[in-house]
Amino acid sequence: MNIIVCIKQVPDTTEIKLDPTTGTLLRDGVPSIMNPDDKGGLEIALRLKEQRGGQVTVLTMGPPQAEEILREALAMGVDRAILLSDRKFAGADTLATSNALAGALRTLPFDVVIAGRQAIDGDTAQVGPQVAEHLDLPQVTYAEEIARADDNCLTVRRAIEEGHQIVEVALPCLLTVSAGAVRPRYMSVRGVVEAHGREVERWNFDSISVDERRVGLKGSPTRVFKSFARGGRNAGTPREVDPGEAAEIIIERLQEKFIL
Repeated sequence: MNIIVCIKQVPDTTEIKLDPTTGTLLRDGVPSIMNPDDKGGLEIALRLKEQRGGQVTVLTMGPPQAEEILREALAMGVDRAILLSDRKFAGADTLATSNALAGALRTLPFDVVIAGRQAIDGDTAQVGPQVAEHLDLPQVTYAEEIARADDNCLTVRRAIEEGHQIVEVALPCLLTVSAGAVRPRYMSVRGVVEAHGREVERWNFDSISVDERRVGLKGSPTRVFKSFARGGRNAGTPREVDPGEAAEIIIERLQEKFIL
């Protein structure tokens, strides 16, 4: 079984600050990590490989330093790593990003594509489903576990608001996974040592199958004009009251905000 996992290098959002004047991200000194949802997807891919055999490939689009997360994935146990990097991809929004990833996937054999539910630096949850649409693949979002796999379909448990669903999806297909679905494995010491000696394939625009007008800034219909930090909230007023009076105060406050 050929499994491809789309991953992304993101800034650690617990360390991010914004320039109060320009509203842009201050990236100096901010560590980069593998997107947590993507790491959950990678763990599900490795478990599927252990169950069914085959090969796991990781694919990322980004600058040369994104190689770091590919080597982390190699240390976790993947078989092949591809870095999609070209100045023509710069300035991509989610649509242009998904076009580039789909262009790379068209040149690769796969049975299952796995992506994180969303990236912590954007929180759009759009790229995975867009890739599925570009490639005309059935998709299962919020996947938590692959309960069963055979040559023709997967049985997948997915999270919903009321609990979970069990669905069957024909192969080839695309799954999106959230970080809380599984606990990713740690890199082994041997894996870390060996990963530094293994090849990370470098692909550029000419390596994939996509129209140049659909990637990078040219292929991005959206623009971010301003970013800003959410303003602080005033501290509440603590009160020591009995439960009945507390309920009356809460109802009064909700009525003031026209919630009740």
